[in-house]
Amino acid sequence: MALTESNMLPLGTQAPDFVLLDVVSKEEKSLLLLKGKNGTLIVFSCNHCPYVIHLLDAFLIKVKQWNPLGINTIVISSNSIESHPQDGPAEMAVLAREKGFDFPYLFDETQEVAHAYDAACTPDFYLFDSALKLNYRGRFDASRPGNDNPLNGEDLQAAVDALLHKKTPLTEQWPGMGCNIKWHPGNEPANWNV
Repeated sequence: MALTESNMLPLGTQAPDFVLLDVVSKEEKSLLLLKGKNGTLIVFSCNHCPYVIHLLDAFLIKVKQWNPLGINTIVISSNSIESHPQDGPAEMAVLAREKGFDFPYLFDETQEVAHAYDAACTPDFYLFDSALKLNYRGRFDASRPGNDNPLNGEDLQAAVDALLHKKTPLTEQWPGMGCNIKWHPGNEPANWNV
């Protein structure tokens, strides 16, 4: 596991469109189909990362709070299943069912979507407004496996609150941190140095 920070895509960036396999429904889903009325949260994640496992239950509680407010969540796994077969579509579907995901869990087999979003780690959070302009990117909160910071999602919650109340994006945004995305050999981004 290589500890990696998110790349902090510039605020205001238009969300790159995509069509990916939803591992539960086994249907192709597009960003335009899945986007929320008031905002869209896109999360790069995976099954095995200890940083994801650490916050998953707290994250699922937040998603249930945000969905009725018009914030739709989309979770994407871009990890290579050659090196990490536990992050493949069948295993993703098992996790989604076990945890009761009420959002699509999409598989980015080619890793093109991860590249388009300049995603670097799991988990990596991107909050877009109703026009799919980037309002927040970074961390869920300051909690990590092994530290004593509260696991409450306060950073992402503050971003959601600002978005819903039509305030300007938060001026202070901290990068996310977790395991690096497991790139296919030769598919690593140019700025990748792990």
